Amino acid sequence: MELDFNRDESQDAVAEVVVSLLERNTERDIELWPTLVDSGLLAVPLPERFGGDDMGLLEVSAMLTELATDAVQVPALATLGLGVLPLVGNIPDTLAEKIFPAVIKGSVLTAALHEPGAPFTTQPKTTAVAEGASVRISGRKTAVPYADQAQWILVPTDAGLAVVDGDATGIGRVESPTSAGFPEFSVQFDDVIIPAEQLLPIGVAGLHRLALASIGSVADGLLKGVLTLTAEHLRTRQQFGRPLAEFQAVAQEIADVYVVSRTLHVAAVSANWALATHLGSGPSEAEAIEHRVDDDLEVLAYAVASDLPAAMQKCHHLHGGIGVDVTHPLHRYYSQAKDIARWLGGESFRLDRLGARCSSI
Repeated sequence: MELDFNRDESQDAVAEVVVSLLERNTERDIELWPTLVDSGLLAVPLPERFGGDDMGLLEVSAMLTELATDAVQVPALATLGLGVLPLVGNIPDTLAEKIFPAVIKGSVLTAALHEPGAPFTTQPKTTAVAEGASVRISGRKTAVPYADQAQWILVPTDAGLAVVDGDATGIGRVESPTSAGFPEFSVQFDDVIIPAEQLLPIGVAGLHRLALASIGSVADGLLKGVLTLTAEHLRTRQQFGRPLAEFQAVAQEIADVYVVSRTLHVAAVSANWALATHLGSGPSEAEAIEHRVDDDLEVLAYAVASDLPAAMQKCHHLHGGIGVDVTHPLHRYYSQAKDIARWLGGESFRLDRLGARCSSI
């Protein structure tokens, strides 16, 4: 199989729309969301019959990377990477007709990936009990982004993936702190009733793969953006009558960040390409590709959890006192990096997951 990680025309087109949109708008938080909706970007991964562009993971990855390059803080990762992509091709048309057109209009989706003490839990303790034409969902999830705004929440259970209406009776939310300040909640489901068709026979593996690939794309963009920001600061900021970039120790530190950035970029692009190939393969090929996909995603997850926060800290150091000023854009990169590293479970957790794969070969 030929490896070609270069963006194709559709990915380039999506990236160019994002860049153009950011050039024309100064907002970098939730106030940008309506503009993003009006641009049509949310339609990118949706099937044509529901008003979408019928693209896929790689186009969404290009979008998330470009948004992250400017540290934009909107629910694009939650809605597309955690919500839409796992549903495309896996839900009945009656449910798709309800969800997908709403996404195009700006409805937020999210996924509850974690349970107490179990990030990216592979054995959900949340239960789904069938009762005729309905299902009762009970359990607790943690670190659910945008759970207060989500019109639908994807909830892994012991019987499949539940698509829960965000305003359903029996949902309790307790807000939890984040570094970046975006909304995140612990969510309690107490006998929440959903239609039986909204319990999908989907395991957590597919949801986790798409989540890791999407988070990796965001991490790639964050590090690319902060590297550009820091390099410009070192080029223009002077000390003792010389640009900071001319000092050898400073040059070595920014070079280290560049190496980490390129390494993380390769890991993110490789993992996304492998997963996209896996999703587009037939049943006979899927099993052979799956092992390579999971290897790449675990390497990516560890690289993000381990290297991204350390690189951000080095950029913070190179900015000096300016880096603690919340009116300076650096904090948007650093805080988002800390949050996604925490979502992944942290460096030690990811090293254990990666080590377990290596020891099982």
